[in-house]
Amino acid sequence: MKYLIRARIEVEGSVEKSDIIGAIFGQTEGLFGPDFDLRDLQDKGRIGRIIVDIKRHGNKTVGEVLVPSNLDKAETALVAAMLEFVDKVGPFNAKIKIVDIIDVRYERIRKIKERAKEILQRWLKERTIDVKEIINEIEEAVRVASMIYYGPERLPAGPDVDKSDTLIIVEGRADVLNLLRYGYKNVIAIEGAKGEIPETVVKLSRSKKNVIAFVDGDRAGDMILKELIRVAKIDYVAKAPQGREVEELTGKEIAKALKSAVPVKTYLQQLEAARAEAKAAPAPEVEAAEVGAIQIPQHVVENIKELRGTLEAILYNNEWKSVGKVPVKDIVEYLIRSEGKDIYAIVMDGIITQRVVDAASVRGVKLIIGARTGVISKMPSELTLLTYDDVLH
Repeated sequence: MKYLIRARIEVEGSVEKSDIIGAIFGQTEGLFGPDFDLRDLQDKGRIGRIIVDIKRHGNKTVGEVLVPSNLDKAETALVAAMLEFVDKVGPFNAKIKIVDIIDVRYERIRKIKERAKEILQRWLKERTIDVKEIINEIEEAVRVASMIYYGPERLPAGPDVDKSDTLIIVEGRADVLNLLRYGYKNVIAIEGAKGEIPETVVKLSRSKKNVIAFVDGDRAGDMILKELIRVAKIDYVAKAPQGREVEELTGKEIAKALKSAVPVKTYLQQLEAARAEAKAAPAPEVEAAEVGAIQIPQHVVENIKELRGTLEAILYNNEWKSVGKVPVKDIVEYLIRSEGKDIYAIVMDGIITQRVVDAASVRGVKLIIGARTGVISKMPSELTLLTYDDVLH
């Protein structure tokens, strides 16, 4: 958005945010014809989501209204003037006064300029580059990143897996490499635990003082953790943030996750409490769903209910006919290799990650429905993400 309209609102009564937004849309509708209707402008992306922040003082409601605008200056000024003519919210008299119109681009440029000054000042204060020190750091980095293959199963591991008093068990080779990159040499992978937990990991866990299971922040990580606790001696449980994988974490994020590791007994108690809460919650009675402009057929809604707990994904064409069913852990590889298939939508019993979004975008997928969404830093405009809660509301 180019501009941000800031206005102060005062209502002679107790109202909710939705009442104020409704009054703004209702009392400005048709003032300047259909081409300048706020709802239409919002649908076209010319006006952003209206944000209302209110507090109650006695019988009055006061607060701030923010309206992002992608219109030009004159049109933005017209929208601002329209806001000031809203004089009722429900049965109560109201007054809206424009406080400011912020040029978002100018503010961004100003902040960038100030940050550039800080960077330059710090840069100029830094000491002269020591070439010998740089070479030593490069050599040390190579030594840290050295990975070995441990045991008869040739499991990816760090060089100190035998020496250290603490053992970190992760899911795969990429996780081991990422931890080695940040100096954690006492790590070993179970390579995804496609079948049983490797016997080498089981024996190794029983010979160490402290064993930390460090898994991805998704349902697959929970399943692997459950099997690890069943067959190995696990002392502490650490997890990546929701929707994130151990292999993509930064050094600070890894350190925070390991520092926040909880005793396995505490983890199991938390798990049991979550199960009891889920069991007590009423099951949704949904037969079909409509989310915005997207129509979700009844049989797809039923598929969503049946997928819970399976860690599987169903793929549909543009007629909502199933064209494939794969484990969630294989969905990215399946999309990469499924050239020529018409895939319109994906319903998956897992967390929608950036990797899934990227692969789906390349294949032309238009809709993904998952149990939850992870951290999405790059979102294709042609793709829509929904969660089970959006559909089974």
